[in-house]
Amino acid sequence: MEGGNILGFAAGTLTTFSLVPQVVKAWRSRHTKDVSMGMFVTLCAGLLIWTVYGFSIHSLPVIITNIVSFVLGMIVIALKIKYG
Repeated sequence: MEGGNILGFAAGTLTTFSLVPQVVKAWRSRHTKDVSMGMFVTLCAGLLIWTVYGFSIHSLPVIITNIVSFVLGMIVIALKIKYG
């Protein structure tokens, strides 16, 4: 794996895992009043576009980390709808 991909995976992993605490907190507390739906919808739209871009440039770090981030974001949206 070349250096750029390692750096891309490192950055993407940190960015992706930044969503985990919100998912865990919303899941455990079943409380999402303070979660911004607009922010997460906008985030997921951006992540989807980043994923398409990743496919267009054939960049595995961009594709994988944005797909995982998108799934985490969608989980927060689903929890917001369920518990909001």
